[in-house]
Amino acid sequence: MDVRNDLRNIAIIAHVDHGKTTLVDQLLKQSGIFRANQEVAERVMDSNDLERERGITILSKNTAVIYQDTKINIVDTPGHADFGGEVERILMMVDGVLLLVDAFEGCMPQTRFVLKKDLGLGKKPVVVVNKIDRPGARPAEVVDEVLDLFIELGANDDQLEFPVVYASGRDGYATLDPAVPGKDMKPLFDMILKEVPAPTGELNGPTQVLFSNVDYDDYVGRIGIGRVERGEVHDGENVVLCHRDGTTKNVRVVKLYQFEGLKRVEVESAKLGDIVAVSGITDLNIGETICSPDCIEPLPFVKIDEPTVSMIFMVNNSPFAGREGKYVTSRNLRDRLFKEVETNVAMRVEETDSADTFKVSGRGELHLSILIEQMRRQNYEFQVSRPSVIFKEENGKKLEPMELLMIEVPDNYVGAVMEKLGTRKAELLNMGTRDSGTTHLEFKIPSRGIMGYRSEFLTDTNGNGIMNHVFDCYEPYKGDIQQRSTGSLVVHETGESTAYGLFYAQDRGRLFIGPGVPVYEGMIVGSNPKGDDIVINVCKKKHATNTRASGSDDALKLTPHTVLSLEQSLEFIADDELVEITPKSIRMRKMVLSKELRMKQAAKKK
Repeated sequence: MDVRNDLRNIAIIAHVDHGKTTLVDQLLKQSGIFRANQEVAERVMDSNDLERERGITILSKNTAVIYQDTKINIVDTPGHADFGGEVERILMMVDGVLLLVDAFEGCMPQTRFVLKKDLGLGKKPVVVVNKIDRPGARPAEVVDEVLDLFIELGANDDQLEFPVVYASGRDGYATLDPAVPGKDMKPLFDMILKEVPAPTGELNGPTQVLFSNVDYDDYVGRIGIGRVERGEVHDGENVVLCHRDGTTKNVRVVKLYQFEGLKRVEVESAKLGDIVAVSGITDLNIGETICSPDCIEPLPFVKIDEPTVSMIFMVNNSPFAGREGKYVTSRNLRDRLFKEVETNVAMRVEETDSADTFKVSGRGELHLSILIEQMRRQNYEFQVSRPSVIFKEENGKKLEPMELLMIEVPDNYVGAVMEKLGTRKAELLNMGTRDSGTTHLEFKIPSRGIMGYRSEFLTDTNGNGIMNHVFDCYEPYKGDIQQRSTGSLVVHETGESTAYGLFYAQDRGRLFIGPGVPVYEGMIVGSNPKGDDIVINVCKKKHATNTRASGSDDALKLTPHTVLSLEQSLEFIADDELVEITPKSIRMRKMVLSKELRMKQAAKKK
């Protein structure tokens, strides 16, 4: 076996908000890839608009730095559980990982998930305890928690001897002793060279490249990103593409790129261990291999966990359909959804009996809502149903997905949280207090029980609670859970909302719109706390009379309305309601718009 001592391939894995992208910023800056006078944005790896707005990483991205004549390929991965599919496949490209853990929060649900995948693939972990400058940091306790997690996940003796580096990504230093702040990232760079294995394999063997990611460029088309597993690949080389269904096809490597800093640089060849980008192969998909025609040996790919949540996407058929979107037909919707599946390996799209309707399954509500938001920004117009969990049947038993839920709340809110979660079939696994006056709670809860809970949780804790969850396993069905205790305020007629109409409607509940908003019959404009749907007339105008009532208009004081985000709208709607998505608006509506038809359906059910 040949060894590439001049190369290291690592992925940075962690729970959301533990500082992965900020740490990569510092590694890039201190490796000297930027000019001294170059202006560099914060979280430079979060390159798309949604990532910058939300402050989270959604897509895995590659970069590379040079340290002491050794090239270090770095893959920044998402930390949110819903994007776990991105992490799973990226681990196929690397030989080791930096497992980041927050020095205050410790091991969180996604820490467990990514570490479990890493240990299963036998990759070498280096533990980085980040944010040691944070008030309340407890690095020594966190290292003990990490060790417990390694043991719990069945790590072997070699993996249990993990090296530890302490760091502050924000302040740009790493150290081997948490009591002694460092000056730069040199201790971390040195640890990577010392502990992460160099790529090994056959340098002179026949070409073999396994692709773990797919990108798209408007000029060169589809780009496959993968690792050279054997031999050498050349610009312009004729190779065989091995599809995952067992078929093969003769193709040509039109252009070959490697990563240098934030750029893709065109190269003539790449050899064993290199992470490369290949253009010119039009029908290349994730998990496929290109081989030398003399030695066709496709490589196995990691099995991606199945989706747990599904939604129905359908063509918009509301009275306002086609007013704001550019792509509104079923063909547009179908093409866009099936294009998404090519790069988003954790997502599934199925056609239904209706040509206008598609079932889309993903890892969680955020996974699906990010797709919806991306499509909105690309001028698509459509409707979606309420998210529902995917049940399984095994030995005649109905199984449902369970989540591991971790909550951090100030001590005085614990009672309210426990009471609400009890009604949602949550089972308390662990409970502990922190010196900072907060309580740490761990639950196992059905995925159904988490849907719609986040907004209640923020209300119950006055915004002071932190809640994280990750898929755990499938277990027998836990029984019925009441999903929503409020009803909807439904519009009576098509028109435009008025201050006069809203003033008399606001006594019925919380409103979601203000005056001057176009509405249609069956549209949802508020929430009724009593649980029943109420039909209201928000377009009502004041009758003009010849009597002058002094100051009567000034008396119409409207309570400020609540504007729901996309995620809040998806949480709010009931099974007989939809969210209408357009580039400019997010509206909620009843599936059946007519009040008379809804009443007939309700009478039939009784």
